Amino acid sequence: MIKIISDSVTKTEELGRKIASILKGDEIIAMFGDLGAGKTAFTRGLALGLGFEYGVSSPTFAIVNEYNGKFNIYHFDMYRISSEDDLYSTGFYDYLDNGVIVIEWSENIEYALDDNAIRITIKKGDEDNLRIFTIEGLDEYENIIT
Repeated sequence: MIKIISDSVTKTEELGRKIASILKGDEIIAMFGDLGAGKTAFTRGLALGLGFEYGVSSPTFAIVNEYNGKFNIYHFDMYRISSEDDLYSTGFYDYLDNGVIVIEWSENIEYALDDNAIRITIKKGDEDNLRIFTIEGLDEYENIIT
């Protein structure tokens, strides 16, 4: 498990870029964290690191946004998903193994996550911009990420 502290949106995006540099193109990145924790900022950095430069936004109402870069990126928002039927109706399973899947609100679909998923928990710190990232599944890349 890797712990990283970010004190700005820029540093959160930079963490996304660093993780992008080690991806092979078929990973699932499951993010856990409250509203405003920095999930979309992290995803923006990840997309930039994979060559997508046109703007990343939370897929709250679309459920999934697709970005094309070095790999296809499928950015899911699972906030409104409350059952297996809901998840199935998003087309989530059709995206598996077709690119990098980034999931906001993964706590709502944890039952569907593969054991090999990269898990990133983001907690707000005591100061407004402080974020604490706990990353599971990338221990062998700690020297690149930190």
